[in-house]
Amino acid sequence: MANSQSLSLAGFVVATYPDARSAMLHIHAEFDGVIVSDICMPEMDGLQLFRAVQKIDPEIPVMLITGHGDVAMAVAALTAGAHDFLTKPFASDHLIATVRRACNLRALLLENRRLRQLADLASRKSPLIGETPAMVRLRDTIGQIAAANVDVTVEGETGTGKELVADMLHRASRRRAHAFVSVACGAVSADVVESDLFGDPAATHTRTRMSQIETAHKGTLFLDDVDRLPLSAQSRLMQLLDDGMLRGRFAGTGRPIDIKIIASCGSELLLAVREGRFREDLYYRLDMARLVLPPLRDRKAALPLLFGHFVQEALPNATAAWPDMTEGMRRRLVDHDWPGNVRELKSFAVRFALGLLETSTIEADPATIFSLSERARMYEELMIREVLIRYNGDVATAVHDLKLPRKTFYDKLTRHGIDIRHFRRK
Repeated sequence: MANSQSLSLAGFVVATYPDARSAMLHIHAEFDGVIVSDICMPEMDGLQLFRAVQKIDPEIPVMLITGHGDVAMAVAALTAGAHDFLTKPFASDHLIATVRRACNLRALLLENRRLRQLADLASRKSPLIGETPAMVRLRDTIGQIAAANVDVTVEGETGTGKELVADMLHRASRRRAHAFVSVACGAVSADVVESDLFGDPAATHTRTRMSQIETAHKGTLFLDDVDRLPLSAQSRLMQLLDDGMLRGRFAGTGRPIDIKIIASCGSELLLAVREGRFREDLYYRLDMARLVLPPLRDRKAALPLLFGHFVQEALPNATAAWPDMTEGMRRRLVDHDWPGNVRELKSFAVRFALGLLETSTIEADPATIFSLSERARMYEELMIREVLIRYNGDVATAVHDLKLPRKTFYDKLTRHGIDIRHFRRK
């Protein structure tokens, strides 16, 4: 009783039980506390309790209290993995300090374990991580489009993963055994882009390499920033799509080409048509199917999965310890607007994993701090989604974990637009 009072006065939430078997009813793999137990107890002693806890989770801290006659037993338990032992009599300050260290260790371990689980789950999914309705629809649409031999436009802000989506479409298509060729239409001068794309032969009709279109024959050609393609190249591309023949700039003959084109644009491609920068007929030819990638600020619920996935990738090896996730880090993830989208988040995660973030970097951006109610709403949604991911959409377990009445839980699902079916394994 005195130990319990000392810990309570130190700010700990203490639960006491009359015997070890009663305590075991409350121990599970997600137990976030510390177990402090005497070794000498009737029916089930402290060593038996320790072994039972180890079977549930060997990393739950167990501290054993022992008299002088039981020191050898306590040392044996310590060797087997017990967190620590205290020999009677001991000062309450010693107990408090030891429990506090153990609690901090357990909290860090659970946080790292949760992030690893999220990262492992993310790596088993498609690279488009997240369970928001928009991302689920996007993945479903990609599967449908990949099976069809149609050209596609992909729209989205910088860093949303347009080339990644194009590669996914290629890998899921019947063309996956052939080349995926990516062309950055705005990276070099207009003449160089056109020459590389179509491979105009020199006057001697000799060339040292194939054009990008020839390389993509029977495969997929990805035109990044297609709205920056020169008008002359647009005309030749339109001709290629019309008759399937690749011709030189001046030659009348050509060779047959079979390609699927995926074209990306940072904004709506129709705007480029209206401004006279893009051919209208080519726009309609490429726009057989369209994918719009949502910016990261519109899918905040995907942040834990994405962040965990990128941290896992950045760690020097699979067993490396995860850095401590501070409250400042959590605020940064939710409050920041991520104008660079997934690309910016990945850079942030890599610096976090390598311990390169400065304190000023993880403070919330004052220009993008949300109101208290909005921040509370986003935190609530993030927590619900994380629990559903952890338990594969099992409602009973999720409700128990969140300590919510079932009706309240379903009300919150509706409020946040969460479809629980997306979290259940097929």
